[in-house]
Amino acid sequence: MKNELSRMAHTIQDMKSRRAFQNEMDNFFILFTRYLNEKSKGTKLNWDKVKEPSPEQIIPYKKIPKCDNPEYLNKLAVLKLNGGLGTTMGCIGPKSAIEVRDGMTFLDLSVRQIEYLNSKHDVNVPFILMNSFNTDEETKRIVHKYSSHKINILTFNQSRYPRINKESLLPMTRSPNADISQWYPPGHGDLFESMCNSGILDQLISEGKEYLFVSNVDNLGAVVDLNILQHMVESDTEFLMEVTDKTKADIKGGTLIDYEGTVRLLEVAQVPPEHMEEFKSIKKFRIFNTNNLWINLKAIKRINDEKEFNMEVIANSKTLESGEKVIQLETAVGAAIKHFKNAHGINVPRSRFLPVKSTSDLFLVTSDLYSLNHGELVMNPKRLFETVPLVKLGDEFKKVSNFLSRFQSIPGILELDHLTVTGDVRFGAGVTLKGTVIIVANHGSRIDIPPHSLLENKVVSGNLVLLEH
Repeated sequence: MKNELSRMAHTIQDMKSRRAFQNEMDNFFILFTRYLNEKSKGTKLNWDKVKEPSPEQIIPYKKIPKCDNPEYLNKLAVLKLNGGLGTTMGCIGPKSAIEVRDGMTFLDLSVRQIEYLNSKHDVNVPFILMNSFNTDEETKRIVHKYSSHKINILTFNQSRYPRINKESLLPMTRSPNADISQWYPPGHGDLFESMCNSGILDQLISEGKEYLFVSNVDNLGAVVDLNILQHMVESDTEFLMEVTDKTKADIKGGTLIDYEGTVRLLEVAQVPPEHMEEFKSIKKFRIFNTNNLWINLKAIKRINDEKEFNMEVIANSKTLESGEKVIQLETAVGAAIKHFKNAHGINVPRSRFLPVKSTSDLFLVTSDLYSLNHGELVMNPKRLFETVPLVKLGDEFKKVSNFLSRFQSIPGILELDHLTVTGDVRFGAGVTLKGTVIIVANHGSRIDIPPHSLLENKVVSGNLVLLEH
């Protein structure tokens, strides 16, 4: 592996480009050797040492003091993880460019939030996007439209690692310029090295920034919270992870544990098969990681300079269209919690975790459950429950274009608990859904829900087609 990486580096003529490539491949090689070591030694988690976090390791949000003074915002930067594509929702290009509400994309909403924060408090919080090679070019084009806005937008690219052939354990690629299908972005755990390599970390520190708020670009609940920022500064914490109470929909989410007296992130990939049911149980592991993280910038620099970042390696096996079996080695940014001083979790309200991973999530965020306030989604006060309904839309709704074509307008769901829709189903305008509603169009059948219908605690199946006359 080392020889192959070195050979590829020496094919690059420009010395600056060669050094950058070599640096990236050195980091990849460290990850690869760690993977081999873990594989040979079988350094699995000792399940007997996995304990529930202590009260000091997870603090309830309601116990942290309210913040009236916005001065700490001068030391804050906000970063969105923007490496993903919209392919799972049937869209081309960066996921952040998908329209989610009132004609605005994920990026539009984030920009509006930061812009409002800056003007309201007369500060200059920079907005940073960590792109991957999949999203970088398109994202740079998109951000031009914000040039007249009161916001400082910075972008940088995360690392590009070669896919590994599973049989030979050699890089799939033979050239630094090979097709992008032979490379992959190594997960968001790459954040720290990429910030250092790109110069963004040094730039932020030189501008007097001390704290970084990191979140997934598709989490519409991840807005800057002054109370959490103040708590971070005044408790002298280097790393805060926002966690929230688990529901049945979150059983695979990573959780915080106490492991030999330190707080650690436990991901589903690390759990031995015989303990999987215990991990998914809400009794022992009551919270999960939202991936909203608050991190001290100088601490990132210190740990990186000392080469101490050593997050658990996640090995993803894939079979390509050609039939070739490859391995992608990744790390999770939250797993770095073990490296920072005084790190702990904050159990935040569920409203701070509002991801859009599917059209079922899109259904919720475009509905009357929410309204927009300066780019922030706010729960409708007429909703009597704090929880959102459980929504499961079938394969016919999977792509955004199909989803949009099946609703003349999104139904009213203020009193909805559960919705399941499968098959060829279409909704007229002004439909209202309450309680538990299940709509099943069997194969070859079609169901049209008439305009202005009210469905309350109903199961609808069979065939119902409305014809224009």
